[in-house]
Amino acid sequence: MTAFASGASGAVDSSSFISTAGTVLRSVVILIGGGVGVWGVVNLLEGYGNDNAGAKSQGMKQLMAGLGLILLGIILVPVLISMMQNAV
Repeated sequence: MTAFASGASGAVDSSSFISTAGTVLRSVVILIGGGVGVWGVVNLLEGYGNDNAGAKSQGMKQLMAGLGLILLGIILVPVLISMMQNAV
């Protein structure tokens, strides 16, 4: 396990911490988006199978929300990471 403190001076390497936390945040957001997207595809297919307009609508909404979360994880989180690293 790697500690973020460097040497005996007690200085903290905040850039390494920010990049690690950003990687974890990006992974979590993308995984949640993927789960919501898969759930939406299942609802969409169920709506087409049963000819249920409500399930089709709900599935499409969930699919688009999942894709939106994936895009946020890919585009927005790296921008936030760079902003935080530049602020420190």
